[in-house]
Amino acid sequence: MAWKSDFPFFAAHPELTYLDSAATAQKPQAVLDRLMAYYVDDNANVHRGLYQLAYATTEKFEAVRQQVADFVGVAAHNVVFTRGTTESLNLVASAFGPLVVGNGEIVTTVAEHHSNFIPWQQLAQRNGATFTVVPAQADGDVALADILAAITPKTKLVALAHVTNVTGALRDIRTIADAVHAVGGYLVVDGAQAVPHLPVKIADLKADFYAFSGHKVYGPTGIGVLVGRTALLEQMPPIQFGGEMIDQVAIEASTWAPVPLKFEAGTPNIAGVIGLGAALTYLTSSAWQARQHHEQQLLLRLRAGLAAIAGVTVYGSENAVGAVSFNLADVHPHDLATFLDEQNIAVRAGHHCAQPLMQQLNIPATVRASVGVYTDDADIDRLLSGVEAGRRFFHE
Repeated sequence: MAWKSDFPFFAAHPELTYLDSAATAQKPQAVLDRLMAYYVDDNANVHRGLYQLAYATTEKFEAVRQQVADFVGVAAHNVVFTRGTTESLNLVASAFGPLVVGNGEIVTTVAEHHSNFIPWQQLAQRNGATFTVVPAQADGDVALADILAAITPKTKLVALAHVTNVTGALRDIRTIADAVHAVGGYLVVDGAQAVPHLPVKIADLKADFYAFSGHKVYGPTGIGVLVGRTALLEQMPPIQFGGEMIDQVAIEASTWAPVPLKFEAGTPNIAGVIGLGAALTYLTSSAWQARQHHEQQLLLRLRAGLAAIAGVTVYGSENAVGAVSFNLADVHPHDLATFLDEQNIAVRAGHHCAQPLMQQLNIPATVRASVGVYTDDADIDRLLSGVEAGRRFFHE
C-alpha cells in the first residue's frame, strides 16, 4: 500500500524517518485541501448568522458531528467538540465527577497519561475520595486481572486508556465496563491512542465517556471529541459560559442550550472540525483491516529486531498497538534519541506524560517509536540500524 504518497510532509522531508505518530500524526493532502477550502470558500461563524453562507457552514460543521457519531457508533447529540482528549477528560472530571464520586473510590492505573491521571487525582483530593492506582507489571503493562480486582462496591469511577501511550497495551474495555457497571460505577476511556489504529464502536464497549483527539487521527491540532451517554451529559453542568451554550439569559438567571451545545461555549474551532471530518473520511476510505495488518506487522518486526540487539530492553507485549517503548542499557534515552536524530530518525524520548509508571519501573524515561499508516518497512529498517549503530557508538 502506497499510503505514504498521500502525505506531502514526506515529499518535503524525504530524508526523515518519522516515528512519532503517537504524539501527532502527519496530515494527508485531502485534509490540507479541505482546510484551505474552508478558509477560502466557507469562512463564516456557525449557528448564528442569518445569511446563506453562515447557514451553509453550519450545515457542514454539524455534518461532521454526525460523521463522528457514525464513526464511533453513537448519536450526534452524544458528540461534544473540545480542544482535545485532555480537555475532554478534564470536562468529565470537573462537571460529572463531583456528581457521583462523593467519598467513594476512583480507580485508575499507574500507566495512564497524565491527562487521564491528574484530573482524577485532583477530584479525589477535593472530594475526600479514595484514589486507587493499579500498579504495572515488570514490562510496563497493567494486568486485566489487577484492574478488575481493584473495582469494589465503593468504586464510583474508573478511568483508563483504551490503548496506553507508552507500551501500546490494548485494554479489554468491555470486560472492564461490565465490572464497573456491576457495582454501579462509571467508566471513562482515553481513546487518543486507540482511534487512529482500531475501529471503535463505543456502544459495543459500553464506555460511559470516551475521548479522542483529531491530530492523532491525521486531522488538525486543537480539535477533540468527547462522547458521553445522553443521560449523563444532560446531568452535567457546563463549566464554560458565554455565547452559543445558552438558551435564555436574564439578569436574575440563565438557562442552557441542550446537549451537546451547552458544553461548546464561544466560537468553536470550525476549521478543526471541518479538518477532522476530512481526516475521518480519509481513514474510512483506507481499509481498516489492511491498515491494521500493515501497522501490526511493522510493530512485530520492530519488537523482534529491537529484542535482538544486545542491551536493548523492550517494554510491553507483542499485542501492543501503535507504539513500542525500549531502552538501551547504560544509555540515557535522551542521548539515544539525539543520536538517532542526527541520522534523521525522529522518535520520542522521555516519560511520555507517564511519570508514575517510570517511577514504578525505576527508569528515568524510555525511547518510544510509534507508527502510522504511512510508516513502511524502510522506516523500521532505518530505526533498527540506527539503534545498533547507537549501541556501537556508546558501548564500543
